[in-house]
Amino acid sequence: MRIRMCLAALSLAGGAGLATLSAPPAMAAACSDVEVVAARGTFEPGTLGFIVGDPVYSALQKKAVGKNLSSYKVNYPADLSPTSAAQGNLDLVNHVKSQAAACPGQKFVLVGYSQGANVVDNSIGISSAGAVVGSPIVATLPAALEPKVAAVLLFGNPIRALGKSVTGTYQSRTLDLCAQGDPVCENGGGDVGAHLSYRDDAEEAAAFAAGRL
Repeated sequence: MRIRMCLAALSLAGGAGLATLSAPPAMAAACSDVEVVAARGTFEPGTLGFIVGDPVYSALQKKAVGKNLSSYKVNYPADLSPTSAAQGNLDLVNHVKSQAAACPGQKFVLVGYSQGANVVDNSIGISSAGAVVGSPIVATLPAALEPKVAAVLLFGNPIRALGKSVTGTYQSRTLDLCAQGDPVCENGGGDVGAHLSYRDDAEEAAAFAAGRL
């Protein structure tokens, strides 16, 4: 119930099976030094995400001194459909592969909030199956692209409530924030407002990413 309340709150703020998933052809954008790839939360409004993506991108623009930044909003429903996170997973991987091929010197910062954290988890090989608004992995970033991912920023990550976290190759480059009492990422958490509080962490997250660029 508390988790549903969190997702409903995000909706108010903004106003097919896995085997058949498909995504539109990924189009590479103009090259920049760093691209922020952001997966918004369920029903989250905003350009990259009002609660996380937008404030993190704004803060990183200020902290990544001497770097030219661009952004990409992961193209997926971000709703409660059973394949939503999987569609985001596929789009994120396809986009980064296409962008990396077009811009060999570009680095990436992956940002995911709530369901968007599931999208990023899956894309780096950590399954969100069984988590709230999660899904099995349908695509992963190739090993050759791992060095291009400078930082992974996760907020209200649903797999945390399952006792899971990012391990392996990306662990040292990952900041995974779970506000105290957030019922989406803390098993037994009861503070719906905590899930909506991550704008307050934008500066910390941007500093973490900037230090790894």
